[in-house]
Amino acid sequence: MSLWGGIEAGGTKFVCAIGSGPDDIRAETSFPTTTPEETIGRAIAFFGQHQQAEPLTAVGIASFGPVDPDRRSATFGYVTTTPKPHWADTDFVGRIRKALDVPVGFDSDVNGAALGEFRWGAAQGLDTFVYLTVGTGLGGGGMVNGRRIHGLMHPEMGHMRVPHDWAADPYAGYCSYHGDCWEGLACGPAIEARWQARAEQLPPEHPGWALEAHYLALGLVSIICTLSPQRIVMGGGVMKQAHLFPKIRSEVQRLLNGYIQKEAILQQIDDYIVPPGLGSQAGVLGAMALAEEAAAA
Repeated sequence: MSLWGGIEAGGTKFVCAIGSGPDDIRAETSFPTTTPEETIGRAIAFFGQHQQAEPLTAVGIASFGPVDPDRRSATFGYVTTTPKPHWADTDFVGRIRKALDVPVGFDSDVNGAALGEFRWGAAQGLDTFVYLTVGTGLGGGGMVNGRRIHGLMHPEMGHMRVPHDWAADPYAGYCSYHGDCWEGLACGPAIEARWQARAEQLPPEHPGWALEAHYLALGLVSIICTLSPQRIVMGGGVMKQAHLFPKIRSEVQRLLNGYIQKEAILQQIDDYIVPPGLGSQAGVLGAMALAEEAAAA
């Protein structure tokens, strides 16, 4: 049986795993995201140690970005213009491939998680869907007609512009590039900066949740009208607050105002906007699926 290595490279932490799928995880570890040298080095050490006992067939990387996933590009496998200190222009794939001498698959963290959900989770059987993560950042990926969304690079849904009512919410936004883009208004650090408390510390009745649901719904409505996904899967630390899902669903229906006459939205929205079927493992399992793709290429 082939063994795949997966790296879920988040802006806050890395998760590395070895296995053949969700029912066969042989080893797993996580550690904080620090400098590229230290963090990628720890990932290489983890896989290198396990390769001594049982060789890996390939490794997949689902990384925070922006990244370059175009295999024809001179900077394929790089983390590119990220604001995360020290990580801009990092040759991520090159370092892993040189150290481990195996094929390496690569995509954005959200496209990787989308692939995991497509293979084993809440997007099984679908050909057009979106995966969103709301946590340290806000990002989106997914598939259209059975293929992960690429093009010029990869989706940057978190940097869409959404309406900002400055009277209702004077917070300027967290994004270092755009201030009050979707990510800048709705990511976890924006919640903390606005209310001086982390998301998990806010009680369900706190007014911050109605505002968060409103911002998230504004972005979702744009995605629904643009890509027409069959389902939207929402993960990340902020979405671990289960009471947020009903608020988002209700706000999406209110904002659409009956325009899209489909049962999935009108009567079955609980099954349309959903948490990941793979839970917190969507990213690292998606990275393992990227490894399998790379081995077959």
